Amino acid sequence: MVKIRLARRGRKKLALYDVVVADARAPRDGKFIEKIGTYNPLTVPASIVLQDDRAFHWLMNGAQPSDTIRAVLSYRGILYKRHLQIGVNKGAITQEQADTKLADWVKAKEAKIQSKIDNVTKSKADKAKARKEAETKVKEARAEAIRKKAIVAETVAPAEEAAPAATETQA
Repeated sequence: MVKIRLARRGRKKLALYDVVVADARAPRDGKFIEKIGTYNPLTVPASIVLQDDRAFHWLMNGAQPSDTIRAVLSYRGILYKRHLQIGVNKGAITQEQADTKLADWVKAKEAKIQSKIDNVTKSKADKAKARKEAETKVKEARAEAIRKKAIVAETVAPAEEAAPAATETQA
């Protein structure tokens, strides 16, 4: 039995994965038939580099995806493409109808992904702006405290100078 699954690489706590087609009996990081892409779950959103045509080829030839790879293939639309192709093979729809359905789905998915990327970027910028404003408030408060301390020191210094002068005149 052939499986499409992940093979781990990278160092501790910074894992990267290769998407490989391998015999089900082979070890996770062992011998594989073909490497068809990479997967990095540490980025937001996760980075997926995949040869879609090779993944589709292996799915159509009976390769079974692991749970994680099934989610990745669904995210990329490869499982939907397979579903449509099976419909074409059975005669339920034509190839042109399947291609237009897939193109519409891909366009909607790309818009959704781009909006998520934009939201993440915007939230990072908003957090940075809020952090900068908080730092500015703290800096202004410190400057105000230093200014008040300097004013108090200026008013106390002439009073101390006047007090010794007054004691000398009394003596």
